[in-house]
Amino acid sequence: MDALFESIKLRDLLPAGDLWDPASPLSAPDLRLLITRLESHSLQIKSRVQSYLLSHHAEFSSLFSLCNDAVSQTNEIDRNLSDLSDLVSGSPIDVEIREITTEIAGKMREAKEKKELLELVRVIVGISERMRGVREGVKNGRLRFAAEELTELKKSLRIGDEERTREPLLYGLLRNEWLDCFEEIQELLVRLMENGVQFDPDSGRVRVNYRLNLDGIAGIDLQAVLEAMGVVEILDYGLAKVADQMIKLVIAPAVNSGSLISFVEDEGKCCKEMTEAVFKIVPPHDSSVEDVEASTFYSGLLQVIKFIHRCICFQNSSWSRCFGRLTWPRISDLIILNFLSKAVPEDASRLADFQKIVEHTSEFEAALKEMMFIPASDDTELKLTNYAENVEVHFASRKKMEILAKARDLLLHCDFAINQEYIRKDPALKDGGTAVSSKHVVDLLFLSETCVVSQAALQLMELVHRALKDICLSSPRVALEFYHAARDAILLYEAVIPVKVGAHKMVA
Repeated sequence: MDALFESIKLRDLLPAGDLWDPASPLSAPDLRLLITRLESHSLQIKSRVQSYLLSHHAEFSSLFSLCNDAVSQTNEIDRNLSDLSDLVSGSPIDVEIREITTEIAGKMREAKEKKELLELVRVIVGISERMRGVREGVKNGRLRFAAEELTELKKSLRIGDEERTREPLLYGLLRNEWLDCFEEIQELLVRLMENGVQFDPDSGRVRVNYRLNLDGIAGIDLQAVLEAMGVVEILDYGLAKVADQMIKLVIAPAVNSGSLISFVEDEGKCCKEMTEAVFKIVPPHDSSVEDVEASTFYSGLLQVIKFIHRCICFQNSSWSRCFGRLTWPRISDLIILNFLSKAVPEDASRLADFQKIVEHTSEFEAALKEMMFIPASDDTELKLTNYAENVEVHFASRKKMEILAKARDLLLHCDFAINQEYIRKDPALKDGGTAVSSKHVVDLLFLSETCVVSQAALQLMELVHRALKDICLSSPRVALEFYHAARDAILLYEAVIPVKVGAHKMVA
């Protein structure tokens, strides 16, 4: 079929002679010939088309049938669309659909709100039941359980969270109830701790009870009390009174007496099966002893702290650290004030002997580190060792204070008047001042005159001279303090002299 529709070239239908001049017009015979040949060619095309249609009759029939079906379906769709258009235009279905959709959305939102409220009620009921369980646990003596529940409820109620958003009012009521429970268990734990560690100042006893009874609650374990305080994070508060009593009634007397008193544990080593442990203070037999060796001093204190670590803190490192945090600053200050400061030597030749005290002090604090009474990683807590290792500075400061105190005493108790006995009895002055045998008579350095020096001035210069001699025998740090002492004594003399002499002249 493609060959039938190829372009017809008219030049092929004309005689060959007429092809030489494309611009020349065709003659009548040529036109008749062209028409004849075109008609012949058209007949051929018709014949071929007819033959092609006959040979492909089945395909064309199927094609026409398919087209007829497509037209029928198009007409049916057109009718359906017309019916739908008539239906929509006759009834406001879109309005009904919108109303139904809005109603469904409202019902869904209402159902969601009810579900959230139901979940909130379920949570509130759960928290309320757990709060009731906390109170029951406290009444039944299950302190650790009550403390753990209280801690979990603190997270659920976001207690301590300052950036809370809007929330139901009932949550505030639950927080108030939680605070009531917390105060109740806190007060109970503190009272149990006070009953667990009892002090008797008259007999010098410290009694630790491991089975406690309070407010109808029997058989409470002291260790469970400490565990509960740790869970609710009130260890510092719960141990504060015990720590204060331990310092006032046990440690302070031991430090103030230089550990001349001794300690006895009536029950021996503490253990979980024991019902109590007793620590007794034994007064010294000979209270006249003044000098106490460092080993004896620290041994008595270490016995007290070991008792605390073993029988009160149950060898728990965190509890011991808490007890140490409450007591160590005061204990170290007491030791420095009543022992180390008094042990600082008065003579530079005895500084080497003080090294034994430094060694015992370091061993004492190392033992406290092992028990976690003081932190092992923080050297700033080694207050005793730091103080003892700076003994040269303490010695020099002490000597400086002594020198200035003596200088001040000399200057305040002397009127700087020339004693007439020097003039009457001194032969140097009787002979016109030609001799200088007396120590009170001195020649002026830049004038050819002689003068009498008062006793206070001589004593002050002797004091300064001794300080300057000690500078030559001391280390640089000590020598610097001696130099400052000598300088300040001269400055003190310079400040007092004009006032004293002026007052003496006014009286005269």
